Amino acid sequence: MNTEEITLDKIRSRPRFKMFTNLTKEEYAESLQKYLNEHKDEFSGNINKEVATICVETEYESYWKPRLSLRIEIEDEKTAIRGVFGPSSAVWTFFMFLYFSFSILWMTFFSMYYVEKQIKSQEYPWALTASFIMLFLLALTYAAARFGQYKGKEEMKKLRRFAEESTLQFEKQD
Repeated sequence: MNTEEITLDKIRSRPRFKMFTNLTKEEYAESLQKYLNEHKDEFSGNINKEVATICVETEYESYWKPRLSLRIEIEDEKTAIRGVFGPSSAVWTFFMFLYFSFSILWMTFFSMYYVEKQIKSQEYPWALTASFIMLFLLALTYAAARFGQYKGKEEMKKLRRFAEESTLQFEKQD
Protein backbone atom coordinates (compact mmCIF):
# COMPACT_ATOMS: atom_id res chain seq x y z
CA MET A 1 0.00 0.00 0.00
CA ASN A 2 1.37 3.41 -0.98
CA THR A 3 0.30 6.27 1.26
CA GLU A 4 0.91 9.72 -0.15
CA GLU A 5 1.03 12.83 1.99
CA ILE A 6 -0.89 15.67 0.41
CA THR A 7 -0.53 19.39 1.16
CA LEU A 8 -3.65 19.34 3.35
CA ASP A 9 -2.00 16.74 5.62
CA LYS A 10 1.14 18.86 5.85
CA ILE A 11 -0.88 21.91 6.89
CA ARG A 12 -2.61 19.93 9.62
CA SER A 13 0.46 18.17 11.01
CA ARG A 14 3.26 20.74 10.73
CA PRO A 15 3.68 24.46 11.21
CA ARG A 16 4.98 24.78 7.64
CA PHE A 17 3.96 23.66 4.19
CA LYS A 18 4.92 24.06 0.54
CA MET A 19 2.77 23.72 -2.55
CA PHE A 20 2.94 24.53 -6.24
CA THR A 21 0.33 26.33 -8.35
CA ASN A 22 -0.26 27.22 -11.98
CA LEU A 23 -1.07 30.82 -11.06
CA THR A 24 1.50 33.58 -11.42
CA LYS A 25 2.73 35.45 -8.35
CA GLU A 26 0.49 38.40 -9.20
CA GLU A 27 -2.61 36.23 -9.78
CA TYR A 28 -2.07 34.39 -6.51
CA ALA A 29 -1.56 37.64 -4.58
CA GLU A 30 -4.77 39.07 -6.11
CA SER A 31 -6.68 35.91 -5.21
CA LEU A 32 -5.36 36.02 -1.66
CA GLN A 33 -6.28 39.71 -1.33
CA LYS A 34 -9.79 38.97 -2.60
CA TYR A 35 -10.20 36.17 -0.05
CA LEU A 36 -8.88 38.42 2.73
CA ASN A 37 -11.31 41.21 1.76
CA GLU A 38 -14.22 38.75 1.87
CA HIS A 39 -13.23 37.76 5.42
CA LYS A 40 -11.94 41.10 6.72
CA ASP A 41 -14.06 40.90 9.87
CA GLU A 42 -12.17 37.75 10.89
CA PHE A 43 -8.66 38.23 9.42
CA SER A 44 -6.24 41.06 8.75
CA GLY A 45 -2.99 41.09 6.90
CA ASN A 46 -0.52 42.52 4.49
CA ILE A 47 -0.23 41.00 1.01
CA ASN A 48 2.05 41.74 -1.91
CA LYS A 49 3.32 39.58 -4.78
CA GLU A 50 6.27 38.24 -2.75
CA VAL A 51 5.08 37.88 0.86
CA ALA A 52 1.82 37.76 2.76
CA THR A 53 1.28 37.91 6.52
CA ILE A 54 -2.15 37.01 7.87
CA CYS A 55 -3.40 37.46 11.46
CA VAL A 56 -6.68 36.65 13.17
CA GLU A 57 -8.63 39.68 14.40
CA THR A 58 -9.12 39.46 18.19
CA GLU A 59 -10.09 41.81 20.99
CA TYR A 60 -6.88 41.12 22.88
CA GLU A 61 -3.21 40.97 21.96
CA SER A 62 -1.22 37.97 23.13
CA TYR A 63 2.56 37.70 23.08
CA TRP A 64 2.29 34.37 21.20
CA LYS A 65 -0.36 35.52 18.73
CA PRO A 66 -0.05 33.18 15.73
CA ARG A 67 0.44 34.43 12.20
CA LEU A 68 0.44 32.78 8.81
CA SER A 69 3.37 33.90 6.69
CA LEU A 70 3.23 33.02 3.00
CA ARG A 71 6.19 33.43 0.68
CA ILE A 72 5.48 33.30 -3.05
CA GLU A 73 8.48 32.20 -5.13
CA ILE A 74 9.30 30.90 -8.60
CA GLU A 75 10.94 27.45 -8.65
CA ASP A 76 11.69 25.64 -11.90
CA GLU A 77 9.22 27.73 -13.90
CA LYS A 78 6.47 27.02 -11.33
CA THR A 79 5.00 29.22 -8.62
CA ALA A 80 5.80 27.82 -5.17
CA ILE A 81 3.94 28.91 -2.05
CA ARG A 82 5.68 28.35 1.27
CA GLY A 83 3.60 28.78 4.38
CA VAL A 84 4.73 29.04 8.01
CA PHE A 85 2.45 29.17 11.05
CA GLY A 86 3.82 30.70 14.23
CA PRO A 87 4.30 33.78 16.37
CA SER A 88 5.97 36.91 15.09
CA SER A 89 9.65 36.59 14.35
CA ALA A 90 10.45 38.97 17.24
CA VAL A 91 8.73 36.69 19.76
CA TRP A 92 10.32 33.59 18.26
CA THR A 93 13.78 35.17 18.41
CA PHE A 94 13.24 36.35 21.98
CA PHE A 95 12.33 32.85 23.19
CA MET A 96 15.29 31.31 21.36
CA PHE A 97 17.54 33.93 22.96
CA LEU A 98 16.20 33.00 26.41
CA TYR A 99 16.71 29.28 25.80
CA PHE A 100 20.26 29.86 24.55
CA SER A 101 21.21 32.26 27.37
CA PHE A 102 19.86 30.11 30.19
CA SER A 103 21.43 26.97 28.70
CA ILE A 104 24.87 28.58 28.40
CA LEU A 105 24.62 29.99 31.92
CA TRP A 106 23.54 26.58 33.27
CA MET A 107 26.56 24.92 31.62
CA THR A 108 28.87 27.63 32.93
CA PHE A 109 27.64 27.44 36.53
CA PHE A 110 27.57 23.65 36.57
CA SER A 111 31.11 23.53 35.14
CA MET A 112 32.27 25.95 37.82
CA TYR A 113 30.71 23.71 40.49
CA TYR A 114 32.24 20.55 38.98
CA VAL A 115 35.73 22.02 38.65
CA GLU A 116 35.52 23.41 42.17
CA LYS A 117 34.73 19.92 43.50
CA GLN A 118 37.55 18.33 41.48
CA ILE A 119 40.23 20.72 42.74
CA LYS A 120 38.72 20.83 46.24
CA SER A 121 38.27 24.59 46.22
CA GLN A 122 35.68 26.73 47.95
CA GLU A 123 35.80 29.72 45.59
CA TYR A 124 32.32 29.32 44.08
CA PRO A 125 29.97 27.89 46.69
CA TRP A 126 27.00 29.51 44.89
CA ALA A 127 27.64 27.80 41.51
CA LEU A 128 25.41 24.76 42.12
CA THR A 129 22.54 26.94 43.33
CA ALA A 130 22.93 29.22 40.32
CA SER A 131 22.86 26.20 37.97
CA PHE A 132 19.56 25.04 39.52
CA ILE A 133 18.15 28.55 39.13
CA MET A 134 19.07 28.45 35.42
CA LEU A 135 17.29 25.11 35.06
CA PHE A 136 14.24 26.62 36.73
CA LEU A 137 14.35 29.62 34.36
CA LEU A 138 14.63 27.26 31.38
CA ALA A 139 11.56 25.37 32.60
CA LEU A 140 9.73 28.65 33.16
CA THR A 141 10.55 29.79 29.61
CA TYR A 142 9.29 26.49 28.23
CA ALA A 143 6.09 26.78 30.29
CA ALA A 144 5.52 30.35 29.03
CA ALA A 145 5.93 29.17 25.43
CA ARG A 146 3.52 26.26 25.92
CA PHE A 147 1.00 28.56 27.63
CA GLY A 148 1.22 30.99 24.71
CA GLN A 149 0.66 28.15 22.26
CA TYR A 150 -2.33 26.97 24.27
CA LYS A 151 -3.85 30.47 24.31
CA GLY A 152 -3.37 30.79 20.54
CA LYS A 153 -4.86 27.39 19.70
CA GLU A 154 -8.20 28.72 18.42
CA GLU A 155 -6.48 31.40 16.36
CA MET A 156 -4.18 28.73 14.89
CA LYS A 157 -7.23 26.68 13.84
CA LYS A 158 -8.68 29.75 12.11
CA LEU A 159 -5.38 30.41 10.33
CA ARG A 160 -5.23 26.80 9.15
CA ARG A 161 -8.78 27.12 7.82
CA PHE A 162 -7.71 30.34 6.05
CA ALA A 163 -4.75 28.51 4.47
CA GLU A 164 -6.90 25.58 3.39
CA GLU A 165 -9.70 27.67 1.92
CA SER A 166 -7.61 30.38 0.27
CA THR A 167 -4.68 28.36 -1.00
CA LEU A 168 -5.47 24.68 -1.58
CA GLN A 169 -7.95 25.35 -4.37
CA PHE A 170 -5.04 26.57 -6.52
CA GLU A 171 -2.72 23.64 -5.87
CA LYS A 172 -1.21 22.19 -9.01
CA GLN A 173 -2.18 18.56 -9.46
CA ASP A 174 0.57 16.52 -11.14
